[in-house]
Amino acid sequence: MNKSNSRREFLKNSAIAAAGFSIVPRHVLGGNGFTAPSDKLVVAGIGVGGKGESDINEFHKSGKADIAFLCDVDDRRAANSIKRFPKAKYYRDYREMLDKEAKHIDAVSVSGPDHNHAIHALAAMQLGKHVYVQKPLAHDVWEARVLTHAAKKYKVVTQMGNQGASNDGPRLAREWYDAGLIGDVHTVYCWTDRPVWPQGIQWPTQKAAIPKELDWDLWLGTAPRKDFVDKLVPFNWRGWWDYGTGALGDMGCHLLEVPFSVLGLSYVQDVQASVGSVYVDEFKRGYFPESCPPSSHATMTFPKAARTQGPVTLHWMDGGIQPARPEELGPNERFGDGGNGILMVGTKGKILADTYGDNARLLPTSRKEQVAQKYARVQNGSGGHYAQWVEACIAGYGKKEVSAPFEISGPLTEALLMANLAIRGADLKVDGQYPGRNLKLIWDNNNMKVTNFDVVNQFIKREYPEGWGINYTL
Repeated sequence: MNKSNSRREFLKNSAIAAAGFSIVPRHVLGGNGFTAPSDKLVVAGIGVGGKGESDINEFHKSGKADIAFLCDVDDRRAANSIKRFPKAKYYRDYREMLDKEAKHIDAVSVSGPDHNHAIHALAAMQLGKHVYVQKPLAHDVWEARVLTHAAKKYKVVTQMGNQGASNDGPRLAREWYDAGLIGDVHTVYCWTDRPVWPQGIQWPTQKAAIPKELDWDLWLGTAPRKDFVDKLVPFNWRGWWDYGTGALGDMGCHLLEVPFSVLGLSYVQDVQASVGSVYVDEFKRGYFPESCPPSSHATMTFPKAARTQGPVTLHWMDGGIQPARPEELGPNERFGDGGNGILMVGTKGKILADTYGDNARLLPTSRKEQVAQKYARVQNGSGGHYAQWVEACIAGYGKKEVSAPFEISGPLTEALLMANLAIRGADLKVDGQYPGRNLKLIWDNNNMKVTNFDVVNQFIKREYPEGWGINYTL
């Protein structure tokens, strides 16, 4: 063969090979951590409207992710993503997508309603796929424990969507704490002005026509079968216990992440709560057990952690309730970011921060002590949360650090879901009374059980509809 023919054959064969390998995921070619010729992470999105839409857009912005598959039960919500990624194959049922396309997928992004997070994420993990799951990680305490356990069992890269975990603020606060600038933290306050959706209301009595673009049965998923009602999809489901986790589920992962990362907190030992009531007439309290209350204050006790000298009391407040302003804060200085905030109280000082750990500052704000940088920053902060996960998936399990792996975000999610047990229990009528409003729930962490108020244990692990169970043994 002469040189000219040899070169032509080489170029021809190279082009064929390149075309053949361009969309093959790295796990097919060489196992976890193998870098495919395209150097792209092949991503499938489950729930690609709203927050899910912004999630996959951020993965794509990293320049290292191929958004190859889209899945959503609502064609209306998926429309923008379908338009943005016209080459991506679209499914309605995540089970069909995973069954048909598993060998072509490296990683899965989960961003549907809270009640389906665990079933979507676990299905992907059991196929060996890396997962990014929106906050909160799960709907129930047992589900959070399962996902934490499964991440280690299946050796996949995980990240929860509390992007503030990648901000500079939590790292700076930890450096201050390590340097002893505020002494030992014993009390923490986290608060939000949410909910910004209806709560403390009656379930609608009038059923509505199911939009033709929505598969209602798939949307319900692990939830009890109910008739479709207006103003539930796509957002207000957050205020109903069957689907959402209230203001605490929505904002708790963003706010509790700072004390968790700074202090090394994990599981709670007890929790109590008070909740706002809704009156429908003179001295007549409304009873709406299906709906989260309009406001709440939960108090969690954490046992001594590796980074504390004793127990830590953490106060959660929502519905616009805030703690008293610290004396060190000037009368005209903003408390938190105006609607949300984090305050850590130590024996020698205090740290105040905004949502996502932004704008962390020592109190009084005139304190400007400088400490050496001890913890590496994530490029682009919260915006880099997505690229960080993509790069860690490409590198393979255990090769690169992520800010919110399930080993951290799982216990964090459990803590806020434990607080929700107290909130839900405080609003639960038993024999005409509200006994949960006067109790501190004692938590048996090993057995995942409240030992002194059995009625709330039914919410630790739900009964799933037939065909929608989670098959996993801890």
